[in-house]
Amino acid sequence: MEKGKISSLQMAFMMYPTIVATAILGVPSITAKYAKSDLWLSPIFAALIGFLTVYIAYKLHKLYPKQTVIQFTEKIIGRIPGKILGFLLLFFYIENTGLILRSYAEFVVGSFLVRTPISVIMLSMVLLCAFIVRGGIEVLGRAAELFVPVFIFPICILIILLIPDLDFKNIFPVLGDGIMPPIKGAIVPGGWFSEFFLIIFLLPFLADMKKGMKSGMMTVFAVMITLIVVNLLVLFLLGSTTASKNYPLMNVSRYISSADFFEHVESAVMAVWIVGAFVKISVFYYASVLGTAQWLNLSDYRPVVWPIGILIVIFSFWSLPSNIDVSRNDTNAFPLQGILMQTIIPLLLLVIAIVRKRNHKGTETS
Repeated sequence: MEKGKISSLQMAFMMYPTIVATAILGVPSITAKYAKSDLWLSPIFAALIGFLTVYIAYKLHKLYPKQTVIQFTEKIIGRIPGKILGFLLLFFYIENTGLILRSYAEFVVGSFLVRTPISVIMLSMVLLCAFIVRGGIEVLGRAAELFVPVFIFPICILIILLIPDLDFKNIFPVLGDGIMPPIKGAIVPGGWFSEFFLIIFLLPFLADMKKGMKSGMMTVFAVMITLIVVNLLVLFLLGSTTASKNYPLMNVSRYISSADFFEHVESAVMAVWIVGAFVKISVFYYASVLGTAQWLNLSDYRPVVWPIGILIVIFSFWSLPSNIDVSRNDTNAFPLQGILMQTIIPLLLLVIAIVRKRNHKGTETS
């Protein structure tokens, strides 16, 4: 079905913006509501979910190489339960791709292209992603390799330009209310870290399979460091007002003014967001398309690219009626859904698979 191959580095380039792109904009304010001045500690606790998820995905892949979760669930829990769980996973990914698309469009329309119909923003992004997905995993891997430096560079420039305005006193008191506030603040970013389970759709196509686990773990670490730096940046500039901002990083970027000439750097944040959202939506879209084709036992996934694209757009409109509901979903529903579908259920699958393998070996020896 998929003849292409990617390197472990390309997988890392695909997964890094898949997590970071949406997390750096809205998550700092959500984390600040629980953790307050300790919001920079929350990504450390949240990253534990990422490390666990990568470990689970890699171990499942080792047990069932060259297969994705949609294929091996039937072998682990039986054909009919496997089909049902596969359908639930696909529904989860297609719906969440729609919600990511909606969040992307709401940000662009709300912050920049105020008079542009939101449908135009959404359709143009889905169309672009559809062409990448139809090209296959190699095209997606090379696109990520090309765009990730473009994604990282503006963030680095932003940090350097903001250094003169940082107030380092805002970090105190450290753990003033104990360790529980940052742990509570880690639940929401934990939902984002659970998205690392998407590597289960990429591992079968790695050219350098032995580096799969290392690459996944290093990407989790890179995402954790990025979120810590972004949370500290926001905290040093906005202080206790961080929790009241919808997009703290956007507010922070507006502080930059160098010699009354170098201003309006928020456009760089928009560029980062568009590039990151493009890679993220493409990865989710690819997983949804490949998984659907495998669930339907098709010989090629390309015929379902456009139907899944239409479903993604439909879900982006139907799932949530307004921007308020989108942010409420990001806070209340998605983190728990994400951890359940992408960490807890795969962990149960891994336990069942290991037990079945041991019982099978025991039966053979006896």
